[in-house]
Amino acid sequence: MSRKLPCAGGEIARTACARGLLRTGVEEKTGQLLSASVLAQRAGWAADLVSGMVAVLLAGHWNAADVDALAAGVDAGGQKLPSNAWMALRRLGWTVGPAVGIRVNDRIVRMAQEMAGRTLRAAKWRADLTTAVIAAWPADPAKRTPQEWDRVREAVPGGEYLPSSVIKSRTRQVAAFVTRHDRMPVNVFELEAVPQNARMLLLSACDGQQATLERADEPGRALLRLQLPTRPDPRCYADWTWISCPISLPPTVPAGAVLHLPTLRLNQGRVRADLAYTHTVPKTRRTGHTVALGVDWGLNTLLSAGAVRLHDDGTITALGSGGMFRAAGVLAKQHRLRRLSEHLHAKADHYQRLIGGAEQHHLSARHTVLADEIRHVSDRRSNLNDALARSAARWAVDQALAASATVIYVEDLRSMEARGMGRTMNTRLSQAVRGQIVDRMRHLAAEVGIAVVTVPARGTSRHCPHCLVPLRHRKAPDRPTVPGWKWAICPSCGWQGDRDQGAWRRIAARGLTHQTKTVTDRAGGAMVIRSVVDTLEAGAIIIPAPKTRRTDRSKTGPTRHHTPRPTPRRRRTPSPTRPSGPAAQRPEGHAPTGRTRLPRAAHRHQDVTTISTPTNRPHRPRGAALGAGFHLHAHATPPRWAEPAPGTTPCMGSLS
Repeated sequence: MSRKLPCAGGEIARTACARGLLRTGVEEKTGQLLSASVLAQRAGWAADLVSGMVAVLLAGHWNAADVDALAAGVDAGGQKLPSNAWMALRRLGWTVGPAVGIRVNDRIVRMAQEMAGRTLRAAKWRADLTTAVIAAWPADPAKRTPQEWDRVREAVPGGEYLPSSVIKSRTRQVAAFVTRHDRMPVNVFELEAVPQNARMLLLSACDGQQATLERADEPGRALLRLQLPTRPDPRCYADWTWISCPISLPPTVPAGAVLHLPTLRLNQGRVRADLAYTHTVPKTRRTGHTVALGVDWGLNTLLSAGAVRLHDDGTITALGSGGMFRAAGVLAKQHRLRRLSEHLHAKADHYQRLIGGAEQHHLSARHTVLADEIRHVSDRRSNLNDALARSAARWAVDQALAASATVIYVEDLRSMEARGMGRTMNTRLSQAVRGQIVDRMRHLAAEVGIAVVTVPARGTSRHCPHCLVPLRHRKAPDRPTVPGWKWAICPSCGWQGDRDQGAWRRIAARGLTHQTKTVTDRAGGAMVIRSVVDTLEAGAIIIPAPKTRRTDRSKTGPTRHHTPRPTPRRRRTPSPTRPSGPAAQRPEGHAPTGRTRLPRAAHRHQDVTTISTPTNRPHRPRGAALGAGFHLHAHATPPRWAEPAPGTTPCMGSLS
């Protein structure tokens, strides 16, 4: 199968990944049908052979000299190293082999060298960052001066635009080493132990002698053929046999996509396949956008988004009043799982201290049970974060599609740190899955040719979107009993509304005026606007629609016909019978037909500090009160973008 994909004008080839599952296999030589457990066992034997060789390679080359030699990109003769990691390691002479008496083919060794080479190449950036932090060590690690910040950024490669949180986290890691050993570490290889490798098979490093992948005759299915051992310690090549494994392709894989050899992972007794495929998508643009979607981050209101249009005369107008994606109930559940995880970790650490080095301690069984429960809670937290990221990203991209936007501008909050807001608020801010949401958003937007650009976040919630005058924040007029600063009023032009509604206007306007400053990050390929230009920022204002009043109320057509039969005031069908209760209840026939009791899980106690303070007309996320299901307590405003009609005033109120 050819890996080249022809692209038409305005299209570009894009490689994505989808998840698959190997449910069964057929041994080609004997025709024996292999169950999922047997297939996982045989794939696990091959993965163990690869992991053993990877561990040997990492242990022998986990040092600064070898990592620098691999990152230099040239061999001893001065020739350029290949891009494939396994070929680069062979050019450098870093070979490895199985244990004595075990026979594997060369493709198994390739997979081990590819995994080790990728790990060593990834360690180069951490090594340079750690070396720069150690060289520019501040007098007070907890608080750097502006001069010390400039010095450490100059020492870090690409440190000018590196988030400060990355430098601070590495500083805390070095400070912890100094506290334990009373000296500075030499480099990252003394600071970090040899990394562990996962049990997986990188079939992309192989060729047809180890694995092949072809589409089946049926649509939506493919056939994977690979060699797997028949025993954990194969002694000869006869102990390796060909296995045919049918794979059901997910519906996200287009029919004309080119399939690549997957990566096989062992997870809970199953063989999961990461299917890579290449397909054509509309090409995204860095400049030339006229309709943009601005996305602002919040806490309980996770996303606030709205569309704006750039006209030919340079003015910018808002399209509609925007929408919100609320996830207070999901974040409340996330907060409960985090507290449960912290409690389990503290209990497990206490058991570990009591057990010490004793092998036959009576608390060992309890410690094992706690470890299993910790893994279970961690999986629940990961699944919840993934579901939240997918749902929020899908909503944002749908908003862009509904508004016919060609770009999504998201404020860059990588350097945001939660300080001085209390223990609970700091934890809630640190638990946000903003990075996952942006990654999902880029993935979904690339499918439809929409660019995702990050813009600087400074001043987006502080200044008025119409005149750039600093806003005054106070309590919302519809919620006078709720303390906070969600409502913003401009002292100059009189605009007022939810501060998040003003923030997405500022973000979208800033992105459109600075779109010529959009650059592509070389490391990750993401589009970003790194800095704000004052001359361009002066034009990043939203022109409000003119306020007009309709005075002509003359008829323009015939009056609509009304039926002479009035609508009955009472129900014709009586409501269901209710159990007898205290006095002052509605009589039979007048009882509401809605839900009479709370759904399941209503008895669970939630932490009230994780949701909004109740008011007379509160937004009560059902999940925070009931704890049942994901979509029960994730609320999104439907897309409703439209051109503002002449003579109408766009809504400036709060949607919260």
